[in-house]
Amino acid sequence: MTRISLLTIVIFSLFLASCAGTVDSAPTSAVNSDAYVSSSLDVSYENALNARLQLTLGSLKLAETNTPITPDQAKLMLPLWQALLNMTRTGNSAQAEVNALLAQIESAFTPEQLTAIRDMKLASADIQAWATANGVTMGSGGGQGMGQGGGSGMSPEARATKQAAEGVTSGSGGTGVSTVMLNSLITYLQGLAQ
Repeated sequence: MTRISLLTIVIFSLFLASCAGTVDSAPTSAVNSDAYVSSSLDVSYENALNARLQLTLGSLKLAETNTPITPDQAKLMLPLWQALLNMTRTGNSAQAEVNALLAQIESAFTPEQLTAIRDMKLASADIQAWATANGVTMGSGGGQGMGQGGGSGMSPEARATKQAAEGVTSGSGGTGVSTVMLNSLITYLQGLAQ
């Protein structure tokens, strides 16, 4: 009887350990880019990009304003954006970690820069325009995380816009337009930081 009780305890312990692994991995799996909330950026207007994408595209577009990112800011921001790219590629970071990193990135901007980004009112069409201007092809529809229905019934353009607006990348290698945009931003910051 002792042997059966010991065997039952071991099996039950293994079962609990496997369940614990499942519970722990659920919140750290795919990153939901809509979860980051900025106190400086507006996401309430029609077709608004989420705060994460506003910071990414807005950083690139600041070069066209009178409040561009400075070389000192680039040196500060570069490792933060690189860390975000790494989190995006691995896809196994807890949303709280991503949010904390985005908050650090946002704090590196001046209030004037954040106002300029907010005033840009960046929307889905801005992602499409950026992709077109930079030779990025959108529309294979191979992205993940489209939510219920997977974007079925949508045109390739509409699906790509939805994916870009949600920060979804196609495939596990991170080849979506949001990742391409993030890579472009990192390259831009590297040039400024030198």
